[in-house]
Amino acid sequence: MTSIDTHHAVDGAASQPAVATWLTSADHKHVGRLFIGSGLVGLLGGLVLAVLVAVERIDAEGFQLLDESTASQVLAAARLLLTYGAVVPLVLGMVVAIVPLQLGARSISFPRLAATGFWFWLTGLGLAVASIIGNGGPGGGEAEMVDLYLAALVVLALGGLMVAGSVATTALTARTPGMGLLRAPLFSWSSFVGSIALLLSLPVFIGTSVYLYVDHRYARAGFGGNMGVNHWIGWSLSQPFTYVLAIPLLGFVLDAIPVMNRSRLPQRAAANVAIGLVAVGLLTATTQSAVTLPWEGDGFFSGLGDKIADLLPFALLNLVPLLGLLGVLGGVALTLKSAKPRVASPLVFAVLGLLTILLGAASHVVYAIQDAGLAGTIFEAGSYVAVTFGSVTLAFGAIAYWGPKIWGRRVPDKAALPLALLAFVATALGSLPYMIAGFADQPAGVLDGFSYGGPQELWNALTAIGFVLMLLVSLAFIGLVAKSFTAGEAAGDDPWDGTTLEWATSSPPPADNFSEVIVVGSEYPLADMKNSSGKVG
Repeated sequence: MTSIDTHHAVDGAASQPAVATWLTSADHKHVGRLFIGSGLVGLLGGLVLAVLVAVERIDAEGFQLLDESTASQVLAAARLLLTYGAVVPLVLGMVVAIVPLQLGARSISFPRLAATGFWFWLTGLGLAVASIIGNGGPGGGEAEMVDLYLAALVVLALGGLMVAGSVATTALTARTPGMGLLRAPLFSWSSFVGSIALLLSLPVFIGTSVYLYVDHRYARAGFGGNMGVNHWIGWSLSQPFTYVLAIPLLGFVLDAIPVMNRSRLPQRAAANVAIGLVAVGLLTATTQSAVTLPWEGDGFFSGLGDKIADLLPFALLNLVPLLGLLGVLGGVALTLKSAKPRVASPLVFAVLGLLTILLGAASHVVYAIQDAGLAGTIFEAGSYVAVTFGSVTLAFGAIAYWGPKIWGRRVPDKAALPLALLAFVATALGSLPYMIAGFADQPAGVLDGFSYGGPQELWNALTAIGFVLMLLVSLAFIGLVAKSFTAGEAAGDDPWDGTTLEWATSSPPPADNFSEVIVVGSEYPLADMKNSSGKVG
């Protein structure tokens, strides 16, 4: 079904103060920018805490920066901020701001629901951080603060659920005439798939958090009290769920690279399928745990039936999402092979970010094989860093690509390109040494009192350097976009010679996006319009 509102919305923002407009606006562009701005702040906070954790691990003979009572709380806050304070809002911000434009819609569906979702997310995140500061969170010693942490997670997840429902409804019902769901731009398709994944998984997260809250507040008998928090909801902060959260960013890769390459994406249907395969990782919400492969026995044919029974769920939750990511990479490779690309910052961010997410996904498959002996080691943190930093790198690329549309000014490539390369180096330094240390049995979740053969100080020092470098890259990128989007070069309506509808309206877009309904006839409606007008051959 396709429907679109053909009348203009009433814009009363001009009569309100600017602050009131931002606080009360349901315009999807405003809500998207609020998510993006908050996500960048959350990213800096998470990276600062991650640097403290990494530096603390360099000398395992005693605490230097932290102490025994705060170490676990800082570690929990760092992962919470990097996942739900950075990756989630950066992804949701781009989705909310861009998907209605790509679909030719005047607005996002249920705009006030999306705006409310932002405030729920922000309130929940703020309360969760405050509870950790008050000695709550996983393993926290203050009972009321642990309760607050669990309640805050429910509020945070409800916010994400609201936004996901709004985006999924937009993709289903607000497409411009002639645009079938599979004809929609791949960013919109991947945003729809990612939204459905959140709609299916976040209720599980919410329900588990409620169970933990009730158990912790009244009995502490069934779920392990404060020490059982991570056991039950740790799946939401680890692989493969982390790359499920980044699914819309895969659509950015598949939309932006053909534009940078001045070509079309070959095997578009296969790209749709590949994104769907990555979404299979949401089944971790059903199991509420990572599915590992116990490969035991004297020989291959010993207990073959049991091995096949173990292999099937392992392959479904671990290998299938990896196969989807490889499919996205294959589409990128075929696209770049067909022509000579413009080496612009969105292209470099997209390729390098995708490669690092692939590194995290592939390493998680190794981690999930029990015979590798990596369970309980720091190896999982290396996979997490690769996926999370890769997602941040893709988000930076999406900001550089669509930021000119949202703000009307562009980011200079000469300044942004080195940051993409440095982000890749930072990700490699932040993840690979942890993976090596995992093979040497460095324990996870521990900042002090471990020892193993090998240069353990070297591995942890390299990781700390990677985190510091990523923090500096993030600071530089935020400063660059802040300067560019306030006083930079005017972008024009179509700075990349795009092929999809977001580039058919002005930059920045007006309140209701389009002055008239656009009827489309292919996956590349703007290219068709240019061809029919004789502007593009």
